[in-house]
Amino acid sequence: MRPTDSELEILSVLWEKGPSTVREVHDVLSQTKDAGYTTTLKLMQIMHEKSLLQRDASSKTHIYTAAVSQEKTQQQLLEKMIDTVFGGSASQLVMQALGQHSSDKEELNKIKAYLADIEKQEKNNRK
Repeated sequence: MRPTDSELEILSVLWEKGPSTVREVHDVLSQTKDAGYTTTLKLMQIMHEKSLLQRDASSKTHIYTAAVSQEKTQQQLLEKMIDTVFGGSASQLVMQALGQHSSDKEELNKIKAYLADIEKQEKNNRK
């Protein structure tokens, strides 16, 4: 199941902060967007029903945690974007991202190292 943009914002807070109350999530979200507490509460309840969040109701204040991993969610969204926006071409995505984003030396070195690892794995798979 792919989360909506609003659900992704909530998941991002939970991935970063860990288990949190609705108030804690709302406080973080309200720093960048104008959303009411009840809207955040309702969204989190819906996300719980959709199994995107887990809820601990053992105390008066419910504690929510992400039920989906950040890595798996990123992978699903990226696969969908590559298929729909870039016609299935991962290289088109990479070239667009690098062309539109200014990368520092450290980031470029990480990209180069990752590409070198991929090439090494491909060579080992051919043997």
